[in-house]
Amino acid sequence: MDLRLALYELAAQHRLDAAGTRELERLAGLHDEPARLASHLRRGVAVLGAALVGLGVIFWIAANWDSLGRFGRFALLQGVLLAMCAGAIGRPAARAPLGLIALLAIGGLFAYFGQTYQTGADPWQLFALWAALALPLCLGARSDVLWTPWSLVATTAVALWVHAHAGHRWAVEPRDLRVHAIGWVAVLALVAALSPLLRSITGAGVWAMRTALTLAVVMITATAIGGLFARDVAAHYWLGLLVLAAAAAGLALPRSFEVYGLSAVALGLNALVVAGLARALLENHHGGEPIGSLFVIGLAAAGLLAATVSGVLRLARAAVQGEAA
Repeated sequence: MDLRLALYELAAQHRLDAAGTRELERLAGLHDEPARLASHLRRGVAVLGAALVGLGVIFWIAANWDSLGRFGRFALLQGVLLAMCAGAIGRPAARAPLGLIALLAIGGLFAYFGQTYQTGADPWQLFALWAALALPLCLGARSDVLWTPWSLVATTAVALWVHAHAGHRWAVEPRDLRVHAIGWVAVLALVAALSPLLRSITGAGVWAMRTALTLAVVMITATAIGGLFARDVAAHYWLGLLVLAAAAAGLALPRSFEVYGLSAVALGLNALVVAGLARALLENHHGGEPIGSLFVIGLAAAGLLAATVSGVLRLARAAVQGEAA
């Protein structure tokens, strides 16, 4: 339940003025120091330090590439990985930051392996193996500190797979609809896996799901817009509209309502609708200045955005009232 939204709803019901609203916020403790600030700060610093250590090991190897032999590079990366995994097992309190270093070490190990042996594997295979080997680590840590970067790695693997199976090009072609549809299903499956539906198994929190959802919306929207501006409008555009509309309808339900997720999906839908309107108006524009068409597009975009924000806020207030009841 969002306390701030509940307070604003309460202030609106009782028609409180600005002073009354501020007093209500004070009584609710919104102006006090956040609870457990010290512990959250220590954890944030630990996570930031872990990210810097993991990246620092990789950069140090790159900077000393000529002075370290092949065995030395592999030994260092594997030693860091084993040490961090052992530390995560032995020190539960430090499991998340140590696991993050181990996750980054896995990526560095695969990058170095691909650079050293030139196996000819597609980049998506290395990212897929990275995600697969880091999966037990994430399941063991049960923390967004690992699940969030893992979702980025897994989504990158899917995007590179689509690129490889679409002829190693980013351009959207009508004949590649099946490949892009499989990619969309894969990223949406990642969102479902990191959602509250499987939280008892994965331990993933809200940030991991939001990261995966944001990346999925970006992927679907970008591909659909690419299909829109092909020579003839490709089916990707209509399928993208359908997928995002279905996702918005699902996230708007009371049991699965998530204000950030719904906002991200609604923004993608807005972009597709406005882009479609722009193509329709400008494509049928015959001579003269297109200022009229641009004016209509601007008004439509502003009106659609305003309606979307109003709808999301209305659903958020309804969710708050439902939780209060």
